[in-house]
Order: sequence, then structure tokens, then C-alpha cells
Amino acid sequence: MAISADYLKYVEEQLSEFEGIDSKKMFGGIGFFKEGLMFGMLGGEVFRLKVDDQNKADYEKYGMKPYHSDKKKKGMPYWEVPEEILKDKRELKVWASKAFDAAQRAKK
Repeated sequence: MAISADYLKYVEEQLSEFEGIDSKKMFGGIGFFKEGLMFGMLGGEVFRLKVDDQNKADYEKYGMKPYHSDKKKKGMPYWEVPEEILKDKRELKVWASKAFDAAQRAKK
């Protein structure tokens, strides 16, 4: 998956209120990390955040679905962030925080 440098910069700017994050190239995409835990990913022109039972309803409300890897032939716990949320830095911070919480719960 090709990653547009402009889109990556846009996503990073939108996440600027969610402090302490790092991004790194991985698996042909970009992973977003906080405190060493991956909470988001960017593949192509799609930004996704980690989802579990505690934040899944937020995504379902917007009709989002989990990422499915054709290569691995299975779904992954990362769901596309609705454009309305991505455009709103404050709301994106809330969603990113919930995704980070999901990553912490998955670690246990």
C-alpha cells in the first residue's frame, strides 16, 4: 500500500492534540504508537484506530467495519476512522484515547 506523504502529514497534524505518539513504517503502512503500544494504523489513504468491545459502537454508529487483511485472510481490530471525526482534532483525540485504552486492555 502506497502511503502519501501529504496524507501522513495530515493525519499526524490531526492527532497533534493526542500527545506522546510516534509513527513508524511497518507492513507497507504506518503504525501509530503511544508508550510502545500500537493504537492506530495508516494504509493507503485510510486511517484506522484500534477497536474492542468498549469502543466498537462508536464506529458502528458511522457504518464502519473492521480492517480485513486479504493476505492473512482475517479481520484485524482496526477500524476506519470516519472522515467527520478525522477532521475534528478534539473529537479525534477522544477516539485516539479510546483506541489507546483498547491497546492497553489487549496487552493484559
